[in-house]
Parts: sequence; structure tokens; C-alpha cells
Amino acid sequence: MITGKTNFWKYFTPVGALLLVVGSACTKNFDELNTNQHEATEDMMATDNLKTGAFFSQMQRNVVLFRDGINLSSDYQVAQGLTSDVYSGYVAPTGTWYGGVHNGSYYLIPGWIERTFVSGFASVMPAWQSINTISSQQGLPEVAALATIVKVQAMHRVADAYGPIPYLNFGNGTLQATYDPLQDVYARFFQELDGAIDVLTTYAQGNPSSTVMRSYDNIYGGNVTKWVKFANTLRLRLALRVVYANAGLARTEAEKSAANPLGFISTQDERAALIHSPNLVYFHPLYEIAYTFNAGEVRMSASMDAYMNGYDDPRRTSYFTRASDGNFHGVRQGIVTTNWTPYSGPAISNLNINNSTSQIVWMTAAESFFLRAEGALRGWAMGGTAEQFYNQGITASFTENGVAGSAPAYLANTTSVPVAFADNSGQSGNNAPAPSTVTIAWDAAASFETNLERIITQKWLAMFPDGPEGWAEFRRTGYPKLFPVVSNNSNGTINTATQIRRITYPQSEYNNNRPGVQSGLTALGGPDGGGVKLWWDKK
Repeated sequence: MITGKTNFWKYFTPVGALLLVVGSACTKNFDELNTNQHEATEDMMATDNLKTGAFFSQMQRNVVLFRDGINLSSDYQVAQGLTSDVYSGYVAPTGTWYGGVHNGSYYLIPGWIERTFVSGFASVMPAWQSINTISSQQGLPEVAALATIVKVQAMHRVADAYGPIPYLNFGNGTLQATYDPLQDVYARFFQELDGAIDVLTTYAQGNPSSTVMRSYDNIYGGNVTKWVKFANTLRLRLALRVVYANAGLARTEAEKSAANPLGFISTQDERAALIHSPNLVYFHPLYEIAYTFNAGEVRMSASMDAYMNGYDDPRRTSYFTRASDGNFHGVRQGIVTTNWTPYSGPAISNLNINNSTSQIVWMTAAESFFLRAEGALRGWAMGGTAEQFYNQGITASFTENGVAGSAPAYLANTTSVPVAFADNSGQSGNNAPAPSTVTIAWDAAASFETNLERIITQKWLAMFPDGPEGWAEFRRTGYPKLFPVVSNNSNGTINTATQIRRITYPQSEYNNNRPGVQSGLTALGGPDGGGVKLWWDKK
């Protein structure tokens, strides 16, 4: 189910309306009465976060889109499901659109690449700006710090999808916004995270039992210590993102997080995920896309098939359903066919996601350990060895997926490797040889590159179904080795072997901010095509 093209500018309306409502509540009858018993005072508004709370909730709801009464599951589909989720190698689209000549085969549909940009600049950034202004007026730097962390979490996904974006001077009143080079955007990300972590660390140490924004925080319920752990881990994620572009900056930022007294995400209850609660009843968009959109428009990918079947991975039952033969079977990306029925039938594995209980996860404990494993592999001060963190990452992922008892045998496996892919749909021409020979068990005698592939491959498996991170890590490191598209319909703009590196800027930006787009292309250093590498994509 695909919705039509989005009008970018209309998404500013709810934010403006909310500002107007809040502003009216704060100033009504001010000249007539200094205090109105039927109205919240400024002190009350600050104490209960009434001014900032709705904006904070709005930001969290727009990091990953889902059906919530404003956004739709189809918004997720065009923001992530038909771009990063596919390009990461996690899932394959099986919808009947255009016979397969669409994003999945590198023919980028303009209406399918708009929503990622819109959700960031129409929903996240204006809400952050409002929180930043109000919290400054109320003397609540800890509130601004929380909002800044969410902003960076949301906007690095936007930047990693497109490249240069209008970030540094957002909100200066100029509609024709200049796009900032990606290295400058990342420098600001680090600056913002550094400041937010410092503020919240001091707050958590001085107020160990206090919470911030508890009634509006759908991630940690206002637990500041957990927010610092998340922010430290996010800073490490972004540090490694830029390691091939600026190794010195990467190490500096990574070791800042390692030195912070509150540490990293380390347990399942510390992972960053949207909590199902009476305050937030939501439905997982991947369930609806896989099961209710035209009988299902996404399935297990061929790459997941090759790795998880090759490793006899116990997490298969957590991630996917068994096919009719009792095994797990995926689909190649980039198939162009007139008969999609076999791919949405019982011969192919579907996603094992519960509509109302599966959480939308921003970051897991497993990812946190794998990030530290790579840092340690590079010789950075992470507080442990690469092997220790690698083993902890696998163990954490198995725990998070309910198969903890299988972790020791998996960690000791020195022989299993990914397998060749065989299309189980009955259609021919889509088989492929095994993508890699990397094994599971840590090998201290192996080369740096082999152990890096080992870390990233297991990290990729553990992060499923976080498409933006899976795709970013593949572009950054080249791992895991993924099957290329069967059909490449990019008209020569994307190399089949190199695979897609970015999505193109939205048509709405060409319509409303063409000079800005041109500045972005200048900073990008290439045409607005999917084959152009981003600044950090240097390996």
C-alpha cells in the first residue's frame, strides 16, 4: 500500500497550531489578571513540562514513523520500508508495483523518497526548536538536552540517507535554506551530543532519583541515567560512522563516551525503544506492511536467508516465520516479474512481528557491545577487548530474542559459513553463490579486516530490522557482503557491484528550495543520484 506524494510544507501546520494553542494558554487574560485560578502559571507549566511535553512526544513519534493517528504505516513504508530496509539487505519488497521497476531495482520513485526528509524537517526540527526556546526561557537545560539527543537520533538518519542537509541554520526564517556539507552536519551532531551529555550527566549525578519529562517520554519514562547511556552509545555509533573520513575525530568522540561515568547501554532494559503503554498505543508498521497491505508487500531477504541459514541461527524463529517446507526462505532484491504471487505465498518466509506488542527499537544493547568491539579492534580505549565485546554482543542479541541458551554453542562455532541462495518460489534466474566465507567464533589470529567483517556481520544480524543502521554500516564498511540486485534499473547511475549509496533529494525541495538543493549537490560533489558516495563513505 503506497500513498501519494506528500506536500512537505503542510507538515508545518500542526506545529504552528500547537504553538498557537500553547501560546494562547500562556497569555490569555494576562493584562487583566496576574494570576488566574483556572489557568496554569508559568511555574506550573515549567514543573509539569506542559509547554514542552507535546513537542517532545512529537519528536519521538517521528524518529521512526508508525500509525499513530497522524502518521500512517504507509508513511513508514515510503520513509524506510522501500529504501533503507531494502538496501540494508534485511527485507525484500514483494508488492506488485510496476512489475518490480521501482526502488527495489534502483529505479527511484519520486513519491517514495520524500517522507524521510519531510518527517525530519516538518516534524522533528520545529518541535526541537520550540523546546529549545521554551526550556531556555524556563531555565530547564536538562529538557533541552533530552530534546537535542532525540533530534540527533532522528536527523542523522536523514543525513545518512541524503547527504548534505539544511541543518546548522534551521529556523532562521529563510525558506530558501542552504544545505550544509555533511562533515559540518556531523561536527554539529558531536557538538550537540557533547553538550547534552555533559548537562544530563551532571543532572543525573545531582538528582539520582529524579526524572525529566516522565509523562511525555515514551522511551525511558524520564530516566536521565538511561538517556545518558543512550547518548553515549549514539555518540559512539556516529564516531565509527566517520572513522574512514576523519579517524582522529572518530577516536576522540568515541573515547569521550567510554570515559563518561554513566557508561553505555549494556542491558536489555536499557535499550532505546518506544514503550507500549496507555500513553502510547501503537501498531508496528512492519506487521501491517507484511500482512495487511495487499496480502503482504515485504518478505525475508535473500541475504538474511544466506547468513542465518548458513549459521543455523536460532534467531530465525524470532525474526521470521517458517515457509511451508518448514525451512526459512528469502527473496532477492531487484526481481522484475509479472508473477509476484509465489513470493507472497507460503514458500517464502514472512516477518515474525506482532502488530501491537513488538516494539520499535532505536538501539539495542547488542549494538552497543558491537560498537565497542570495533572501537577496541581499532585500538581505542573502550574498557575491554574486541573479543570480550564481540561475545557480549552476540550474547545480548540472543537474550533480547529469547534464545539465550543457544549463545554458547553459537559463539564456539568455527566452521559454519553463509550458504548459497536458492529461490524457493519456483521461478528461475535468481539463485546466487554464497556471499561470504566469514565464520562466527572469534579468531584472535585473524587479520584486522577479517575480524572487522566478523563484528559487522554479527552486528548486522543483531540490529534487524533497523534498516537505516544496517544500510549505513554496509556502506561504511562493505560488510556484511550482500547480494546485488537482480535487475538494475538506475539507467547507469548506480553500480550494481557497489550498490546504492544514497537516495535522491525530494521533488518538493526542487520545487520550493532549488537553490538549496544546488548547494547540497555542490557539497555532495556529484549529481543527485543514488550512486554518489556520502562524505563518510570513504573506504
